Amino acid sequence: LAGSRIPFGIIFGGTDVNEDVKCQEKRQVMGAVLEEARFAVAFTVEMKELAAAQWPDARKKIHVQSQGIKTAPSETFDWCRFLQNAGIPADTDSLHLFLLVCGMRRVKDPLYLAEAFSEWHRKDPSVHLGIIGPAVRCLLLFFFFPRAPGVHVLQELPQQELQAAVSRSCALVNSSLSEGMSAAILEAMDLNIPVLARNIPGNAAIIKHRETGLLFSTPQ
Repeated sequence: LAGSRIPFGIIFGGTDVNEDVKCQEKRQVMGAVLEEARFAVAFTVEMKELAAAQWPDARKKIHVQSQGIKTAPSETFDWCRFLQNAGIPADTDSLHLFLLVCGMRRVKDPLYLAEAFSEWHRKDPSVHLGIIGPAVRCLLLFFFFPRAPGVHVLQELPQQELQAAVSRSCALVNSSLSEGMSAAILEAMDLNIPVLARNIPGNAAIIKHRETGLLFSTPQ
C-alpha cells in the first residue's frame, strides 16, 4: 500500500518493533510505511513507546488497543489419539503435559525449556513438554529431541483442535525472547488454563505474577 492513494492503517505485531528495528533496511521500510499510514495500532503501551522511540514524529498516530481473541475448542477432539500420535503415555490420571505453542523462529526460543523439562521428566515420568508449531520447521527439532526425553514435537493442529488440546493440558508455557501480545497466552487464560511465561515486557503486560499466571526468568 505504500505509495498508493488508498488510505490504510497498520498494526504492530511485536517482532517488528522488538526485533526488525535492529535491521536498518527493515527499519527504513517500516518508517516509510508508518509515515504514509493514517493510523497505527500497538497492543500495549510498551509497544507504543518502542515504536515512538524509533519514529517520534508518528507518536500521535499510534494508538493502544489490546488484542482480542475468541476460543471455541473442538468438542470432537480425540485427546487420547493425540497423545498416542505424539508418543505420550495416555494415562490421563497422572499425566502432566505442558504445551508450548509457537512458531519455530529464533525469537520464540522453543528449546529454552527443553533441558529443564527433560531433567524434570527423569525425576517424574508423568511430566512432559509438548511443542506445537509449523510442521516443516518442527522437523528441524527432531535432531535435538532424541537427547531430551519427555520433550515432544507435536503435530500442528487446526485452531479449534489446538484450543481443545490446550484445555486438556496442565499449563501453557511461553519462552519467547520478545512478544507483542501472545494470542496463545490470551486463549489459555480464556480457557482457564494456568500460564507460565518468560518474564519479558510483552508477557508482563498481560500477566500479573502469581495472580493471573507465573513469570519466570530462568528455565529452573
